[in-house]
Amino acid sequence: MTLDARIADVTEAIVKRSRDTRARYLDGIAKAAADGPHRAALSCGNLAHGFAGCGGNDKAALKGQTVPNIGIVTAYNDMLSAHQPYERFPDILRAAARDAGAVAQVAGGVPAMCDGVTQGRLGMELSLFSRDVIALSTAVALSHDMFDAALYLGICDKIVPGLVIGALSFGHLPAVFVPSGPMPSGMTNDEKGRIRGLYAEGKIGRAELLEAESASYHSPGTCTFYGTANSNQMLMEIMGLHLPGASFVQPNTPLRDALTRAAVSQALAITRSGNGYAPIGQILDEKAFVNGIVGLNATGGSTNHAIHLVAMAKAAGITLTWDDFDRLSAATPLLCRIYPNGSADVNHFHAAGGMGFLIRELRRAGLLHDDVLTVMGPGLSEYEKEPALVGDEIVWRDGEAESGDASVLRPVAAPFQSDGGLRVLDGNIGRAVIKVSAVDRDRWVIEAPARVFSTQDGLEAAFRAGELDRDVIAVVRFQGPKANGMPELHRLTPALGVLQKRGHKVALVTDGRMSGASGKVPAAIHVTPEAAHGGAIGKIRDGDLMRLDAESGRLEVLVDAAEFEGREPAFEETEPQFGMGRNLFAAFRAAVGPAEQGASAI
Repeated sequence: MTLDARIADVTEAIVKRSRDTRARYLDGIAKAAADGPHRAALSCGNLAHGFAGCGGNDKAALKGQTVPNIGIVTAYNDMLSAHQPYERFPDILRAAARDAGAVAQVAGGVPAMCDGVTQGRLGMELSLFSRDVIALSTAVALSHDMFDAALYLGICDKIVPGLVIGALSFGHLPAVFVPSGPMPSGMTNDEKGRIRGLYAEGKIGRAELLEAESASYHSPGTCTFYGTANSNQMLMEIMGLHLPGASFVQPNTPLRDALTRAAVSQALAITRSGNGYAPIGQILDEKAFVNGIVGLNATGGSTNHAIHLVAMAKAAGITLTWDDFDRLSAATPLLCRIYPNGSADVNHFHAAGGMGFLIRELRRAGLLHDDVLTVMGPGLSEYEKEPALVGDEIVWRDGEAESGDASVLRPVAAPFQSDGGLRVLDGNIGRAVIKVSAVDRDRWVIEAPARVFSTQDGLEAAFRAGELDRDVIAVVRFQGPKANGMPELHRLTPALGVLQKRGHKVALVTDGRMSGASGKVPAAIHVTPEAAHGGAIGKIRDGDLMRLDAESGRLEVLVDAAEFEGREPAFEETEPQFGMGRNLFAAFRAAVGPAEQGASAI
C-alpha cells in the first residue's frame, strides 16, 4: 500500500515544523523512562504510604516491588450517562490485574462535566477550560511515580483530550484508553430534531419536548449522535490507544466487560517488563495525529477537534495548524453519514462495519500511515479486526468485507463526497472553521446582511420577535476563550434551523464553538482573532453585507475595505463573571491562547 502523496506532504510539513519541539519532548520522556519508576528507590515511608490502602495480596505484591503496578485515572461520575458505567470498572480492572500477577490502583479522579446539561447555561463557560483542569488533574494522579503503565477511563467532550494531554506529560508510561460504549438507540435523531424545531416555534410545550429528549437520552452510555464524545472514541481507536473494535460496544454487556479486562493484559504487555515497550509519547507521533485528522474528516467528526487535536499534539511537542486540517480534508473522502451528518447513530455505524471497516478502507487506499506504533504493536492491521467472545475469552476476527448499510458507511471507491467535512475560511474578519458534511451543497455559499449579537439570549429574543425572518447572517461575538471561556452555541441550532426551513438564506458566524452537533445550518465558528482580543469580528455592524463561501474558503464583510479597516472594534462591557464558579477561572481567561493554537491556558 502506497501512501497518498497529499497525506505524505502534510505529514512532512508537520514533521519539519515540529522537529525541535518534538526532539525536546522525546528527550524528556526518555530521561523519565530511565529515571523510573523505581519503587525500590522510594523511602520505606514513601512506599508504605503508596500501598497502605491496598488489600492483602496487592500490598504484599507491591512490598516485594517485583510486580507491575497499573495506575487507573478515572472520570467516573453519575452526571454523565457515558461515564456512569465506569463505577464498576476499577473492580474489574483490579481483578484482571491480580489474575495476571500484577496490581492496579485508582491513582486519581478527574472532573467530567456534561455539556448536554450545561448547554446554553452559565456552567458551559467552564467547559473548554475543564479540559486543562483534567490535564492538570491527570498529572496530579500520576505524580506518585508508583506506576509502570496507566489506564484512562474517559469518553466525553473535553475529558478525553484532557486525559491525553495529561498522559503525554507522563509520556514515558504506556497508556491504554478504556471506553464504556454507547447507550442503545432511542428516538430517531430526525424525530428529535423535528420536535426541537416545533418547540423553538412555540408549537409545542416543554412537557412534549422533555418527553422527546428523555426518549433520546435514556440510559447509561454515550449519547448516540456523532458529536465530540463519539469522535473522541473514533480518534482513540484510529490513533492506536484503544483495543481494536472497542469504541462502540455497548456498556454492561459480556463483550464490554471482556474488553475492559483485556485492556489490563495489553497494558502489561507494553510495559518495560513486557514484550514490546510502547509508551504513549512514542505512540502519539506526527503520523498518529495525521491518521486522527484523516479519520475525523472521513467520518464528518466534531469541529471541536480543530481545537482539541491542536492542544493534544502540542503536549507531544508537535505543531498542528488549521491548514493541515484543510489540506487533509481535501485528500480524504467522506465515508460516513452519522447524525448530524445523516439520520443514523453510532450503533448503526458500528453494526454496518464500524471502525474495522473504516480503518481497512482508509489504510488500503493509502490514506493512513501504517508505519505507526499502537498499543497492539506496530501497524494498523489489527485494527481491521473486530472483537468477539468465545466462551469467556475474547478473540479478534476479520471484519466484514462489505458495508452492512451503504446509507451509513461506504467504501473509498463510492464515498458520500470526494472530500472531508472540515474546511478553513479566511477573509477580512480573520480565520474560521466550518463543517460542511451535513450542509446541503446549495447552502455552501451564503450572502446576506449581518445581524450582530453579543449573547445567545439576544439572538433568541430577536428570533422570537420575528426580527430574523429573512435572509440573515447571524454574528454572535464575544464568545471566544478570552471573553467567556468559549461556550458551545448549540442552543442556537433550533432557531436558525427554523429560519432555514422557511426558505431563508441563513448562516452563523461566531468566535464561539458550535460543538460536535454542528449540523445543517452553515456555521463559521472559532473565528480568530476573537472579539475580546480586538479581532475584526468586532467591527461588523448590523446590515453589513457578508459572504460565507465554503466553496472557495472565504469569509468576508463586503464593505469598503478602507472604511472597514478604519472602524474601531466593539468593546463589550461584560458583566462580572461570578456565579457557577466562573470567577475561579479568571486566570484561565487571562492566559488562554487563541483557538487556532488550541485555546489552552497551560
